[in-house]
Amino acid sequence: MFSDELEKINWEETTKAIYSKTEADVLRALGKSHCDVDDFMALISPAAEKFLEPMARLSRKYTEERFGKTISMFIPLYITNSCTNSCVYCGFHISNPMARTILTPEEIENEYRAIKKLGPFENLLIVTGENPAKAGVPYIAKALDLAKPYFSNLKIEVMPLKTEEYAELVNHGLNGVICFQETYNKARYNIYHPRGMKSKFEWRVNGFDRMGQAGVHSIGMGVLIGLEDWRTDVTMMAYHLRYLQKHYWKTKYSVNFPRMRPAENEGFQPNVIMSDKELAQVTFAMRIFDHDVDISYSTREPANIRDHMATLGVTTMSAESKTEPGGYYTYPQALEQFHVSDERTAVEVEKALKAIGREPVWKDWDASFDHMSKQLHTSAVQK
Repeated sequence: MFSDELEKINWEETTKAIYSKTEADVLRALGKSHCDVDDFMALISPAAEKFLEPMARLSRKYTEERFGKTISMFIPLYITNSCTNSCVYCGFHISNPMARTILTPEEIENEYRAIKKLGPFENLLIVTGENPAKAGVPYIAKALDLAKPYFSNLKIEVMPLKTEEYAELVNHGLNGVICFQETYNKARYNIYHPRGMKSKFEWRVNGFDRMGQAGVHSIGMGVLIGLEDWRTDVTMMAYHLRYLQKHYWKTKYSVNFPRMRPAENEGFQPNVIMSDKELAQVTFAMRIFDHDVDISYSTREPANIRDHMATLGVTTMSAESKTEPGGYYTYPQALEQFHVSDERTAVEVEKALKAIGREPVWKDWDASFDHMSKQLHTSAVQK
């Protein structure tokens, strides 16, 4: 399990190594066709800040070689905000005196119909709070079953599950799982996650192993930018990515760098602020580090940044996102988990991407081909 590997990587020593990188280290990394984690550390270091232009050119080159000029589009649907965790930065935390919603099967299907009216979405991300007693695996399985007539590619962002539970959901049409570790700093993890299942660091970080063991087609990773030093956290994620690719090499991977923004009220304030320039830097660095990984930007990011980065390394985007349960049809005024920055419609996002030479893709062909090959294999075995 990755928790065992992580024990061998010291947080403080990694931070020191990143900040000690020199311009020579950056140039060495830029000259390589295949980078290791040490090279990645150089590319996200302060020493690399003056090399953003050559990094951008290289990132664009590798992205277009692997993905062409396509941008894969998806839409998230929150089906419940019921949660038993106490994450100090999240609007869904258990101590927040808010109305809790668990959509019924009928309400879920109404949301699916409403989403299909927004645009030709085929990639759906089903999101829940973490309440396994009231919205556990059977509830998620039902949501997947209902979604299959409407969407060709189904992903979930829910509480970490057991291997056999992921396998069960795969049988219900699940193609992918997204899970944010939030922070890899084990020593400070419980400051942000004091109670609930999410407070169990090893259970969460090893969830990615369980996804791989269950044969999940696509695994999405991310750290929440704002909790700890972002450079160290994304380096830990790079270690984690390489580990997963080695052990579960048939799986497709994606990464995300969601940035927290300062709260307008007395809510949790980020400890670290990542600038737009730094977001670009880590995006370029990740693409140079791994030519094949999907890099995803959500509607947390402003429209101008998403459009610009779509030409330089980003390969997946959400559009017209609602971060409240039932936000497309049932409860359009419910409390959001976070406020989106890019409020454009799906049609507007598509038009903007086409204007800059990108081609929005609404269907996940990898998942479709994978499903087709499984069907052919099953048919051959039966014969």
